[in-house]
Amino acid sequence: MSMQKSDMVIVLLLVTICVAWITLRIRSWLEPPKGKLTIPFSDEIPQDEAVELLEGAGFDVIAAKTRIPIVIELGEIEEPLQSRLYIDYFVKKQDRYYLVKLARERKPMEWTGSSLRDALLPYQLLYPEAAGILYVDMYQQKIKKISFQIEVQL
Repeated sequence: MSMQKSDMVIVLLLVTICVAWITLRIRSWLEPPKGKLTIPFSDEIPQDEAVELLEGAGFDVIAAKTRIPIVIELGEIEEPLQSRLYIDYFVKKQDRYYLVKLARERKPMEWTGSSLRDALLPYQLLYPEAAGILYVDMYQQKIKKISFQIEVQL
């Protein structure tokens, strides 16, 4: 049986659509998702007391202070507001990544559920692949591991 010209056009059209669809799927797999931050890696890690404490506890420091800019738009204000979040370090231990926040004397942590949620949950939501957050208190030489488990009830 021989293909007629119209059959050949239909087959070529279907092949073109399949190739275009496959190309788009591969492209979307290769691109990092928009709005999702990836854990940074840096060769330049300053050697300070916090790094020594973390390394002494078996963590590999993979990145130092990271600034995350935030733009806030309010409907009635024409110019957007600017803010930022800082993460002091990113560390790795046994193939698990952690964000590190250092204790600040002027802003002590309240160890209640709502306070921890307000202070640290935004960081965990920015980096969902992280196993948790390490809160490092250099004054007491302690590292506290904090992880969030969110239960969604419908």
